[in-house]
Amino acid sequence: MLKLEARPEASKFMSIASPLLALAITVVIGTILFVALGKDPVRGLQVFFVEPVKSLYALSELAMKATPLLLIALGLAVCFRSNVWNIGAEGQFILGAIFASGVAMQATPDTGRWIVVPVLLAGVLGGMVWAGIVALLRDRFNASEILVSLMLVYVADMVLGYLVYGPWKDPAGYNFPQTITFAAPTKVPRLIEGFRLNIGVLIALAGVGLTWLFLFRTHRGFALQVGGLAPAAARYAGFSSRRALWTALLISGALAGLAGALEAAGPLGQLTPYVPVGYGFAAIIVAFVGRLHPVGVVFAGILMSMFYIGGELAQSRLGLPKSLTGVFQGLLLFALLACDTLIHYRVRWRSAAKPAVASSTVSVSATAKEGA
Repeated sequence: MLKLEARPEASKFMSIASPLLALAITVVIGTILFVALGKDPVRGLQVFFVEPVKSLYALSELAMKATPLLLIALGLAVCFRSNVWNIGAEGQFILGAIFASGVAMQATPDTGRWIVVPVLLAGVLGGMVWAGIVALLRDRFNASEILVSLMLVYVADMVLGYLVYGPWKDPAGYNFPQTITFAAPTKVPRLIEGFRLNIGVLIALAGVGLTWLFLFRTHRGFALQVGGLAPAAARYAGFSSRRALWTALLISGALAGLAGALEAAGPLGQLTPYVPVGYGFAAIIVAFVGRLHPVGVVFAGILMSMFYIGGELAQSRLGLPKSLTGVFQGLLLFALLACDTLIHYRVRWRSAAKPAVASSTVSVSATAKEGA
């Protein structure tokens, strides 16, 4: 019989190396998957891991795809470290895009470039409002933040659908469910002419530094992490669990909303039903692969964006379904969970004990013979 037995102490080296091991396992299983689908595995892996970094344009697209993942994952890392399980960052991302679009649609071609700042701040506000609902229900009614945040994703999606099919629908858009194209001044400034990469990547990198400072160099960040690791110790030290709940969720919602604003006012330039593409859910994997550390999240975000781009290329060049992106994301997550389990537990083989009923029957029989 196989049994998991807790190790006396987890290996620090393996804790750091397990994401790399999980990636290697994902590559091996992915190779087998390509062979099973009748595709050249070398070409398949090249599409996922070489094509996204082979040119300057490809690198710019990779950075642009990684920007929302990085921002959302930073907020989730703060939540998860404080033992607050925000699973609904996708909904906060959608609300950020909605709020930002509402401000962007007020601009005209004569509006100054200053409008970009209110657009992004509106996105931050939208994400915070949606995360604040989760914090309020958890704080006042002890509702599970997992269920509430997840269900609010579908509410946000319906709000988005109502707006783009209803009052915000472009009257000159040939009946397509989309808003008007935002005026040029509202577009997030690009970094390089001829590329879609914009200042969002700089904002995301600044967010990495600020999150690191908050978590590891401030009293509030320390209190959040203590509350997540040892709630009893946090209460003994006088740290407020209520304050930690609100702080973690509002930071997470703000960053997810900012990501939504950058997406709507950046590469899209309008609001459509196709704004939500799963960044909020993929960022959960990014946060854990990055070990809930701001620097680790950067590398995990780049890897996950490679999966997104690789899935699109596999669809166009290899004739494979786009859902292959989700397959690779799931493989990476399950491989990481398996590695982490074996870091903290060892597998032991134990022989099954003989049934106690049989031994008692033997003893009863022996006693009967002695009596006879």
